[in-house]
Amino acid sequence: MSLLTHLLACLFGMGSWVSINGLWVELPLIVPQIPEGWYLPSYLSVLIQMANVGPLFVTLMHRFRPGALNETAVIYVIIGLGTVASFLLGFFWKETVVVAGVPRSVALLVLTFFLSTVDCTSSVTFLPFMMRLKPQYLTTYYIGEGVSGLLPALVALIQGVGVLHCINNTETLNHTLISSNSSVTFDLQAQYQPANFSAEVFFFFLSAMMLVCLVAFLLLNYHPSVARELPKGRYTNGVIEKSQKNRRWAEQNSMLDPYRPADLRSSFGTGTYSWMQVFYIFAILAWANALTNVVLPSVQSYSCMPYGNNAYHLSATMAAVSNPLACFIAMFFPIRSLLLMGALTVIGSGAGAYIMGMAVLSPCPLLVNETSGDVIIVLSWILFVLTLSYVKVIIGVILRDEGHSALVWCGAVVQLGSLLGAVTMFPVVSVYSFFSSGDPCNTKCP
Repeated sequence: MSLLTHLLACLFGMGSWVSINGLWVELPLIVPQIPEGWYLPSYLSVLIQMANVGPLFVTLMHRFRPGALNETAVIYVIIGLGTVASFLLGFFWKETVVVAGVPRSVALLVLTFFLSTVDCTSSVTFLPFMMRLKPQYLTTYYIGEGVSGLLPALVALIQGVGVLHCINNTETLNHTLISSNSSVTFDLQAQYQPANFSAEVFFFFLSAMMLVCLVAFLLLNYHPSVARELPKGRYTNGVIEKSQKNRRWAEQNSMLDPYRPADLRSSFGTGTYSWMQVFYIFAILAWANALTNVVLPSVQSYSCMPYGNNAYHLSATMAAVSNPLACFIAMFFPIRSLLLMGALTVIGSGAGAYIMGMAVLSPCPLLVNETSGDVIIVLSWILFVLTLSYVKVIIGVILRDEGHSALVWCGAVVQLGSLLGAVTMFPVVSVYSFFSSGDPCNTKCP
């Protein structure tokens, strides 16, 4: 295998979600400077789900007009759009427009919608494109997808986003109006430190990462050493060439075609899996993505902040590291057992249940004043991300063998799972304020 092709596949995958991931980690620096304040995360969640119109269009085109959509051209368009939108954010993210008498960050919200459309559509275009390369490179692509969350987090860590210190806040309280006696109380107040460089520089960095993704995609299409790594049956515009007629027949008879008899195993790609197994695989895929992309990240601060700022940052950083680490492990141990997949999903969901439980108990979760509590919550985040990320990669490897349309539906189910997670968590977190935030400097529990 070509080391260059592995590197290009990784850089290509890195562009899949780097923009939105970067925007999320930059929120502590953005929020104090815009009129929406901390309502912005709620708006972002809505915009990201509205952006699912992109993958919906691509999926419907593959379903009803197979071969009509130029997959390569779509990828060029969305990467270019992501590069331009990230670049423009660096200039206009603080600009406001008065709407109905109230100042609004219209430019920020519109550009965020474009970035969301780019990243959501990448789920149903980048993965099917990887069918052109050998199966081993799909795992490298997933490593790049994991790095798309890790790299912005590391840059934000260098930037100093969200770093706070607890300082003494002295208050003098007069007991009576007559007496001069007074009491002095000492309280700790959280104070965020200024960033090492501005949000504008960070957005230009995100634009550069998208540009790197574009260059990697160009080389994947035209570099001679990559061409030598292509399998014998090349894919052109999502449809296999004539030398692979049998495989094309399987593609045209889509795995989700409702008019085919349910007992014919061949209706799913190569016919390796029964319909019950197909449903099992896609159900786990939707569940894993709902948990890892939306449900647990939306309560991360609630689950970790009561244990202190260090526990919060450590859990966020280690979770970001665990994603590409799981993909790296899958490269050497691509175990395709459906039983193992289910077992790992149960383990990861169990860790997620503990995290959710601590978020519900916030600001006084279990072992809140103990070192063991900090260790357990960090390890829970690592175990949660590590197991479910491995499961997602293995499902991608399995569906890659089932053909191009299988990967299209894989991307669609990924977005569906994220959508269901958002629909569930948005009212709970943002509308009804079910969770209570912990104070990293003044957590006092009985």
